[in-house]
Amino acid sequence: MSHTARETIHDVARRAKVSAATVSRVLNESATVAPGTVARVRRAVQALDFRPNLAGRSLRAARTRSLGVVVPTLANPVFAECLAGVEAGARAHGHTLSLATTGYKAAAEADAVEALLRQRVDGLVLTVTDAARNRVLDRLDRERVPYVLVFNQLARAERPTVSVDNRAAAREIVEHLIGLGHRAIRMLTGQFRQSDRARLRYRGYCDALQAAGLEPLPPLQMPFLAPDARLPLVEGLAARPRPTAFFCSNDYLALTVIRDLTALGRRVPDDVSVAGFDGIRIGELTAPSLTTVVQPSERIGGAAVELLLRRVVDTGEVASVALQHTLRRGGSTAAVAANPRAGRALAVLS
Repeated sequence: MSHTARETIHDVARRAKVSAATVSRVLNESATVAPGTVARVRRAVQALDFRPNLAGRSLRAARTRSLGVVVPTLANPVFAECLAGVEAGARAHGHTLSLATTGYKAAAEADAVEALLRQRVDGLVLTVTDAARNRVLDRLDRERVPYVLVFNQLARAERPTVSVDNRAAAREIVEHLIGLGHRAIRMLTGQFRQSDRARLRYRGYCDALQAAGLEPLPPLQMPFLAPDARLPLVEGLAARPRPTAFFCSNDYLALTVIRDLTALGRRVPDDVSVAGFDGIRIGELTAPSLTTVVQPSERIGGAAVELLLRRVVDTGEVASVALQHTLRRGGSTAAVAANPRAGRALAVLS
């Protein structure tokens, strides 16, 4: 059975055979409602796919001077660095933060947003799986909830975002690898369904190779935050042509790849070069240091707060901010001519 956004609290009340006031008490987790009634109302809510208009209630209420933040994870330092910028910006304007993470799962985004709206936050800073096709954002738009996306990038400015140009930045770093003499470059990435940023970065990878007259290779996809990258690396290193360089869709993954290449008997950059995307600080502290695209993650967070607080006053404003990326050349990449063992097969695949 399909439902629309027109389901109301009265529809739930009719289905559960209770009053609208009782439904409201259940949704607000009042202890005065009998357990059997609570169960009946919750079944009706689930059957109708009803979501209370928490946003509208929050907007009508007094401002709480608190902001909600939704990011996939804090295990990837790029989101922690962005959060530092959000926190500094919020504090400068006398606001506090409430945080939720989604584990790169689209299904968790609705729950995270709903939990924050229940806390009556004034607005939201979010990174979502897919900003162009996202039911949570559709609902926030309908209910005129102020929000700003960070890292997500849209072809059109229909939703407010703060990001770098993911496609152009990926093209630039792959062009850097090509300039070092690499011709067999493979992209290793998180699952495309979990990240619109990863898809844009793959398009930039393809742009660079095609402009150089080279054939883009299929991406090697793996779950974000997987404990190791050995299986996709073994697949990539066994393919023809054997890659002399890996472009990774984020720095967390690139550092994992460097570790696992070492475990597989490959030296970086002597045997194979590795480049990342994000510019997390720890990439400068590793040996070798990481060649990567640097996003100004803290500035992205701070700019998102500035834009969001303008939207709290005027929810019709849909301005977006594009910040400049830079390329950081580290020790994880080298010219092919300097790599006499580049492209060699693995002696043992384990």
